[in-house]
Amino acid sequence: LGVCNGFQVLCEAGLLPGALLHNEGQKFIAKNVFIRPATRKTLLTSAAPDKALRIPIAHGEGRYHADNATLKTLHEKDQVLFRYCDAEGKIHDGANPNGSKENIAGVCNAQRNVFGMMPHPERACDPLLGNTDGRSLFDSLLSAVLA
Repeated sequence: LGVCNGFQVLCEAGLLPGALLHNEGQKFIAKNVFIRPATRKTLLTSAAPDKALRIPIAHGEGRYHADNATLKTLHEKDQVLFRYCDAEGKIHDGANPNGSKENIAGVCNAQRNVFGMMPHPERACDPLLGNTDGRSLFDSLLSAVLA
């Protein structure tokens, strides 16, 4: 699992498809956003709730990009993990904080054992942080490993 810069490294190393580019507007963004799981067929998302999750972002180069052929393959193989959405779970341009293609916030490889996402679920795992939405992703991983 690569989060934020880890996601960039996984893409640059060729372990995940696509690339992370400078945000639209060329500005660093640090705020809570909403993401929605796009698939249930991975260890990371299998037990995630089917709702918008409030997860922090903090990046200047978080805009996911892939060419049309790569996007087609991602869809065919169900490799998109998360999409940016609004609080109600609706996906639209206004909910996309950085200009990512198709509101993509995370992807996995074809073998489903390498995961990358730009938002920071680890910053949303404890009531002391005021948010526990990210914990469901780690609970999903743990449940799958223990099963």
